[in-house]
Amino acid sequence: MSSPATSSAAITDRPTRSVTRSSWTALGALMLRDVVVLRKHWWEFVIRTLIQPFLLCFVFLYVFPKIGQGVGGGHGAKAESGFATVLVPGVVGISIMFQGVQSIALAMAQEFGYTREIEDRVQAPCPIWLVAIAKVLSGAVQGLISAIIVLPIASVVHAPGVRANLDLHWLVILTLVPLCCVAMSGLGLLLGTTFEPRNIGLMFGFIILPITFLGGTYYSWTKLSPVTIGGFHWLQTLVLINPLIYVNEGMRAAFTAGPHMHLWAVYPVIVAFGAGFLTLGLRNFRRRVLS
Repeated sequence: MSSPATSSAAITDRPTRSVTRSSWTALGALMLRDVVVLRKHWWEFVIRTLIQPFLLCFVFLYVFPKIGQGVGGGHGAKAESGFATVLVPGVVGISIMFQGVQSIALAMAQEFGYTREIEDRVQAPCPIWLVAIAKVLSGAVQGLISAIIVLPIASVVHAPGVRANLDLHWLVILTLVPLCCVAMSGLGLLLGTTFEPRNIGLMFGFIILPITFLGGTYYSWTKLSPVTIGGFHWLQTLVLINPLIYVNEGMRAAFTAGPHMHLWAVYPVIVAFGAGFLTLGLRNFRRRVLS
């Protein structure tokens, strides 16, 4: 029979899993949980993803040409095709943004609410910030899936004679689109940890609505130069504080050959916005969890 000292030493000498390995295991489990939830609600996700882009393309690119109402600053198939080339990448960008907000900010409104469901996740054997990172990665994956779903559908919902001139640039697609998904998920984390659950409606009225209409979904940033006051391009300058303008301009660079903001400006600004959103969002997340 072994002595208590020998048994204690044997237990102590057993190899234990490192904190880093435990954290990565917990991160994988959190991501797997989100994948399982997404699979169970797959059709809800698809419908939620498609409804707004489909309606935008249906109204602007099908109904308007059918009833003879010009769009894109002109009449005829050429002007309408030009507007389609601008709009299709825009609806992909706005889908990525809404997916980040809906999958994270709205979910956090419920988890930080009366039921405090977030407490189940933060009990995982990993740092608190890693729980927030898991939500951001999950939202980014959903944003990427939404882009894959929306692009082919938005590119074909047109009236006869109207055609979006798409030109896929795979290097930009494979690098910029994932960056945009992470940045918009970071925005969802920041909004979800900033607004109280009871004030989530204010978030859409004061934040999401201005971002959407001033984010270049329906127009290219390069076309705003005629909007001036005393020779100053005020609107083209003002919208530069809007992260969605860089996402949509990046989508036009990725999916079309039309005019767009220079990529040397798009890439670093998207990275800067993403880093800023994640930094502030992680700080707010920790404060909300520990409060």
